[in-house]
Amino acid sequence: MPVVISMLRGVNVGGHNLIKMDPLRALYESLGLQDPATYVQSGNVIFKTKERDVARLAPRIQNEIERRFGFRPGVILRTSSDLRDVIKKNPFAHRDLDPSKLLVTFLATDPAPDARKALLRIKPDPEELRIAGRELYIYFPNGIGRSKLPPLLDRILKNSGTARNWNTVTRLLAMAEKLEPSR
Repeated sequence: MPVVISMLRGVNVGGHNLIKMDPLRALYESLGLQDPATYVQSGNVIFKTKERDVARLAPRIQNEIERRFGFRPGVILRTSSDLRDVIKKNPFAHRDLDPSKLLVTFLATDPAPDARKALLRIKPDPEELRIAGRELYIYFPNGIGRSKLPPLLDRILKNSGTARNWNTVTRLLAMAEKLEPSR
């Protein structure tokens, strides 16, 4: 039974799109998803599912959130295996960086070829940007708060996604691995 990590975009940010975690877990249970667990208040839910086609879950979750809470956030899904690959492919792993300043943007789909080329032409400074499949790895040495990079990425990508810092990424995998039967 696959273990899936669900990351909601724009939930509980700046007082908008508010969802308490108890009702969110209940929503996932109502969809037949097993053992849902949440991490922090930003819409991270780890669960088991009998669904073989994980991609079919995102619209079901979005529809139910919209029905119950009145807004439709982006829902990005990764299996625990996908998340292990994300960690393994970290292009900054060989460096001693502040993990709270390394963000992984999880995209709904691979960037289109023209968007990928445009991303590779960006020369961010002091930020560093790398692409690996459906993930962008971005190191913000001065923090994300004053960076001009995020709005630029949104304009180039035209692709739904959500970012998590490295501490959150590794914690989500640890939680997912606890749900895996062989662990």
